[in-house]
Amino acid sequence: MTDLRSPYDLPTPCLLIDRDLALANIRMMQQKADALGLRLRPHIKTHRMPWFAKRQLEAGACGLACAKLGEAEVMADNGMTDLFIANELIGLDKYERLRALTHRAHVRVGIDNEYQLRQMEQVFAGEEKPLEVLIEYEVGEMRSGVASEERLIELVRAISDAKHVVLKGVFSHEGHTYRAETAVDCVRQAEEAHRKTVRAADIMRELGAKIDTVSIGATPSVMQMDAFPGITELRIGTYIFFDVGQSRAMGDFSRCAATVLASVISQPEGDRTVLDAGAKALVSQNRPTGICSTKGFGAVKGAEHINIETLYDEHAVLNSHELLTRTRVGDKLEIIPSHICPTVNLYDEAYLVSQGEVLQKLPIACRGRSV
Repeated sequence: MTDLRSPYDLPTPCLLIDRDLALANIRMMQQKADALGLRLRPHIKTHRMPWFAKRQLEAGACGLACAKLGEAEVMADNGMTDLFIANELIGLDKYERLRALTHRAHVRVGIDNEYQLRQMEQVFAGEEKPLEVLIEYEVGEMRSGVASEERLIELVRAISDAKHVVLKGVFSHEGHTYRAETAVDCVRQAEEAHRKTVRAADIMRELGAKIDTVSIGATPSVMQMDAFPGITELRIGTYIFFDVGQSRAMGDFSRCAATVLASVISQPEGDRTVLDAGAKALVSQNRPTGICSTKGFGAVKGAEHINIETLYDEHAVLNSHELLTRTRVGDKLEIIPSHICPTVNLYDEAYLVSQGEVLQKLPIACRGRSV
């Protein structure tokens, strides 16, 4: 932007990214991975912006993880060529797109069932090189992923019999650790999840698979651990910006790089303050329990004990006498989102800021690319 101005002059609601904090977070995690001798593959589903993906690669990341095929296509459009889609794709149309994508980038994709395998075999039949896949293994989150060693063996054997698909590793996500009651419990659950993942890798090798990747990751657990035996790759995303949930897990809000700027539009009665950032500007998603509990739908930056209690489509409501005495209608506040990943996806662009100045607008290029 040629007309530098204060972020507080921007129209609200809008998404602000503190450049210096975000870059410090990138360096922090890359240094940790390097010290542990692990590859770091940042998950771009958090920021969904090529600008930040490039900064992560410049810092030393081995490649990028994407949640959706559309995200991977955007990253390839912007020159990123080592991509892993950490998800299951279903649909011949998607595998046709994936086939085209493999012509301009090295792309791997997740798998947890034979239906996918049949579609992969059909679409990649004419390709010179096979499609590289990682099996997703379920380790406690109760989401997708092969959920037993018996099913794992069946899928490994099916892939080994395939002509156009090759198995290259295993990946898991210890997302259930977000609900751990204490940091000690979080680490215990994560260690068990990692053991299951490494055991799955061992089974693959015993069956003759020549795998090179054992990938895990969840920001709260990785932040609190210093040993990952048997793991080759950390695959995490939220660390770049952090949010209320991640910060409560650490007991520290100093790393929060992303905020939503909102205006006070009403203080009608009692201790009620109303902002113009409702559920179309902040996600109506929170975690009621565990180390990542959010206690609402966003916290006031600089007064993180004050939380948004209610979100309507266009309004956020806080009930705080302290906030009421510190603000008046027309003031602007920065809100730390309860969960930053889906919050970023609510915006077409973010404002990159540093030391009280707006530096530039960054397009959120993956917005709308969730297919």
